[in-house]
Amino acid sequence: MRRRMRFPQHHRKWRVNYSIVAPHLDEWESELSARPSGLRSLGRNHGHRYFSQCLAAPIYPDQRHIGICSLQQGFWTRPAASSIIDNRAALDHRRGRLSLRVNYNVHHPLEPITHLLTGACIGRAGLNRKTPLATATLTLAAEAPDLDVVGQLRGPVFGFAHHRGFTHSFLGVPLVAALVIAIMCLIWRLRGRRTNDPRLPVRWGLLYLYACLAGFSHILLDFTNNYGVRPFWPFSERWYSWDIVFIVEPVLLVLLLGGLILPSLFSLINEEIGARAHGPKGRLAASLALIGVVLVWALRDFEHRRAVAALEARIYRGADPIRVSAYPYWLNLFRWNGVVETDNFFAVMLVDSLAPDVDPAGRMEFHYKPEETPVTLAAKNSDLGRVYLDWAKQPITETEELSPPRQGYVVRFYDLRYDYPGRSRPRPLSAGVVLDQNLQVKEAFFGMRRQIVRRAR
Repeated sequence: MRRRMRFPQHHRKWRVNYSIVAPHLDEWESELSARPSGLRSLGRNHGHRYFSQCLAAPIYPDQRHIGICSLQQGFWTRPAASSIIDNRAALDHRRGRLSLRVNYNVHHPLEPITHLLTGACIGRAGLNRKTPLATATLTLAAEAPDLDVVGQLRGPVFGFAHHRGFTHSFLGVPLVAALVIAIMCLIWRLRGRRTNDPRLPVRWGLLYLYACLAGFSHILLDFTNNYGVRPFWPFSERWYSWDIVFIVEPVLLVLLLGGLILPSLFSLINEEIGARAHGPKGRLAASLALIGVVLVWALRDFEHRRAVAALEARIYRGADPIRVSAYPYWLNLFRWNGVVETDNFFAVMLVDSLAPDVDPAGRMEFHYKPEETPVTLAAKNSDLGRVYLDWAKQPITETEELSPPRQGYVVRFYDLRYDYPGRSRPRPLSAGVVLDQNLQVKEAFFGMRRQIVRRAR
């Protein structure tokens, strides 16, 4: 729910500073130049343009205005082109100035709940009977490989380059497991070396093996979705993906939650009715949940093969496919995003694997491969370009020449495995670089986060 903030009526000017901006600069500039009705320009001051109800503040050295925010009747509202998920505002009454921080939603392939629930179910399936702290260790270690998100602190490009790298590799899991054990040991000591069962000693060697097991389960879960993993890093940068499970899979969440919650629910019901039976044991329910996850994978793999076979059996605009792929949809186990590559274009369409039927809705989209130019080559040879093209399966580029007073080009990278037919823009997991007239990289962005590129002198 969006928080509404009222401001004193006597303040006539507000200064709004944007900390993160969308990559489509021309769209923002055109929106700024249009200015909503009722806004009166008050001129410039120190590089900022003031309005009676709005201010757009540049944050880049060229002082280009790239954002707009309106304050109407004492409330602030977002522009339609943005995707604001968080806001913080503070009014300085002494200076009569409002400082507003706006954050933009960055599509990121993280879904930690499934990992945490999987670790907990592995512990409840029986491993927690061997040593204290087993369930807590397995739950923490099942999510620990995603510690690589700290790379985002060094910028979106650095974070993208190192996501699902070392911590998601066979070499890195034992080291991450050791870190988890060190954290658990610290917690155990802070608790006065107490456990739920004082008669059972803590077996740290066994807990370390449990942590490794949970870490490998994390790699397996990430391997099933269409983002992929690099398990043989640093010896190989190749990405591997099964492409059968969506990033957020409700079916798996229901199974894992049921395996953890149902035993307690049945026990509570039996106590209320005075029955002697205590309901299903937690070990049985957790084991059934894990078996259910494997069965979902088996069904998804079978349907995935049917979808791929249906795509391979067709001809697209007179051209034979040279590569076909099918990627899962959210919730629907029989709906797939089909991507077909030919010599000259990509075709994106919906696939119903239950029929099987290709493009049942008649909304097939075609993306022609652009010609290679010095601009696109410079973008592909940049640090971001090399990392993105190494990860992407069906990459395509779009080049835009910047209009004066800016001189240069914007080259955007997209991966068509996330370009679902009929999906509204902006495209998720897109990236790009801004080049000057000399084809030198000035900025790089991933999603809606930008990073200034500093070249060595």
